[in-house]
Formats: sequence, structure tokens, C-alpha cells
Amino acid sequence: MTTLITGATGHLGRLAIEALLDRGVDPATIVGSGRSVEKAADLAARGVRIVAADYTDASSLDAAFAGVDRLVLVSSSEVGQRATQHQAVIDAAVRAGVQHLVYTSVLDAEDTALILAPEHKATEQAIRASGIPFTFLRNGWYTENYAATITQAAATGTVLTSAGEGRVSSALRAEYAEAIAAVLTSEGHDGRVYELSGDTAWSFAELAGAIAEVAGTAVELFSVSAEDHAAALSAAGLNAATTGFLVALDGDIRAGLLDATSGDLARLIGRPTMTLVDAVRAIHTA
Repeated sequence: MTTLITGATGHLGRLAIEALLDRGVDPATIVGSGRSVEKAADLAARGVRIVAADYTDASSLDAAFAGVDRLVLVSSSEVGQRATQHQAVIDAAVRAGVQHLVYTSVLDAEDTALILAPEHKATEQAIRASGIPFTFLRNGWYTENYAATITQAAATGTVLTSAGEGRVSSALRAEYAEAIAAVLTSEGHDGRVYELSGDTAWSFAELAGAIAEVAGTAVELFSVSAEDHAAALSAAGLNAATTGFLVALDGDIRAGLLDATSGDLARLIGRPTMTLVDAVRAIHTA
């Protein structure tokens, strides 16, 4: 059975392929697709077939998906274009006769008010409408999303947020990638929807404390209003669209939209997710 993982030249797709190889899956049965195949030369050297495919190029998708039995659709990173791009992938999967589609969605995609959710909800609906048997892996936040915050805080001793008392149940990308591999190497996942997140939801005060412990320096939390946060980001040179997006995300965290802890991720990977301090350490020393 051949499995294709999209986004093989990106972060999550690459890690998912590595997780499959670590589980002893025959590399000859794994295909990775991406726009810049040269970025996956190391995977090709391990026996994985790497093919060029672009979510905006139907002919490239048709060529890549030929003979593929299972498809992992790693969601596009192009916010605002995801629904259209994902629909192109789904249509190509139907044409190719794909037998099972795994999609990396977002927590509580059907009902959440999270700013990122509408495109994921639309994709889930399109997959259901396609008739392809599916598994939805609704990924929570990646701890790596705060890599820049960790680096900056270690250097400046400050963390700035407008998330208030909101909490985040993040996990490392590698842990979400292991969940993909777990689904692909075991039975009973057809039609299942998993809400994936870290085991413990942390506050920004706890994030500041974790950075301080890892960096060995004092880190102060500055909890500000959304307006002051936007002003600070603008003063730092971010454009209006990026500033608005980041402030809206902190608002979603403040509203409790990223604090779910179902335990699904730990159950799939067979162990507790990494603690915040250990995750911060892994990012800081990478």
C-alpha cells in the first residue's frame, strides 16, 4: 500500500515521513510531495520517492497521486487560500481513486470561533462530500509557533502578550507528526475525528517562567490590552495585516479557544506529551 504525504518539504510533512521511517515502514511505500523537491533530498536518499506537486497545479497533483492508496493532506500554510488549494487536492484524490484521506485540521473545526477555523471547516466538509474514507487530525497549537518569542525573551528578558489569562495546550510538531504515523500504521481510524493537543494547557506567565528556566535569565511578562499590543507590533515594523492577525490570535487564546486537552494526542503516540519546559528547551537549543 502506497502512502503519499503532502508538504514533505515543509515542517510537519517531513516529520511525518521521518516518523513512519522510525516505525520501520518500508520507504519504498512512502511518497512525499512538495514544491521544492530538492529540499527533501535527504529523504530521497533514504528510499522515499519525492515528487513535485503544487496545490495550485491540478496536473502536478494528478501526476503525483497516480497509484497512491492513502493520502495525508497536510494543510496549506497560505492562510486565505487554503480552502481553494485543499479542494484541488481533494478533487485530484478522487480522480486518482485514493482509498483513505488523512487531513490535518484544527481543534474543534466545526464549531470553534478560532480565526483560522473557517478554511479547515470548509475542507472537512469537502472531504466528507467527496466520499473518500477519512481521518481528521484536528491539530492544536504548535509550541514552535513561539520560537521567535522564546528567542526574543531569552535575549531581552520580556514576553509581550494580549492573551490575558488565556491558556494554550500546545505540543511539538514532532508529536503531531507521530500521531499521523500512528494512524497510518494501525487500524480503526476510518471516520474518526481526533482532537489533538498537549496534555496540559499553559499560561503566558508559565511560558515566561519556562523560558527563564531554560535560558537561565529573568523573564518578565507584559500583559497588555489588544490595542497596546497592536501598537507595539506596529512600532516593531509589522504590517497592518500581520499585526491584526496576531492580535486576533491572542484574542482567541484569551477566549479559551486553544486550551482543550482531550488526551487524544497522548493516546495515539502512546506516551504523555512533552512538558512545556522540555519543549521550550528543545526549541531553544535547536
